[in-house]
Amino acid sequence: MRIEALLGDLTTQAVDAVVNAANSTLLGGGGVDGALHRAAGPGLLEECRRLRRTTLPDGLPVGRAVATGGHRLPADWVIHTVGPDARRGETDPALLAACFTSSLEVAAEIGARTVAFPAISAGAYGWDADAVAGTGVEAVRAFAARQDARDGQQVCGLTVTDVGPVTVAEVRFVLFNDRLLRAFAAALG
Repeated sequence: MRIEALLGDLTTQAVDAVVNAANSTLLGGGGVDGALHRAAGPGLLEECRRLRRTTLPDGLPVGRAVATGGHRLPADWVIHTVGPDARRGETDPALLAACFTSSLEVAAEIGARTVAFPAISAGAYGWDADAVAGTGVEAVRAFAARQDARDGQQVCGLTVTDVGPVTVAEVRFVLFNDRLLRAFAAALG
């Protein structure tokens, strides 16, 4: 899997799927969530409302992911995930890692080979940029190892489980400022 970090605008990425750092209501908000909703247009909000009326009446839990169409975005899909909020005491790195992992699992299920991520929880949810970068890069690399071993090999003594029918070939961390870019570049080594 190719993994890179770049300075840019997530809403303009020509990838199969962009990941939205959503809130649990899925009804838009500030930051990345608001920007994606504005760029995608009203169809995205309507699709999210439909999810809330049907499969997610209580909202999307922290660490889980769900896909919608991309509507007016260059991306075909938006994968929504709810990051942990450090200011509310949600500081377990496993919750943050789950956002990246579950987003990639959804990407593989919907056939997305290229995925663009923001720095989940590094904005309004108060996580340190270096912690988000380290956790995000580690989670993506672990997912890539599971994909590579889907023929049943063992990785680090653990049996590999199926990671979806499609191989995610490229992950971009699309970051909106130099501080985040430096953190992700350092984590990528």
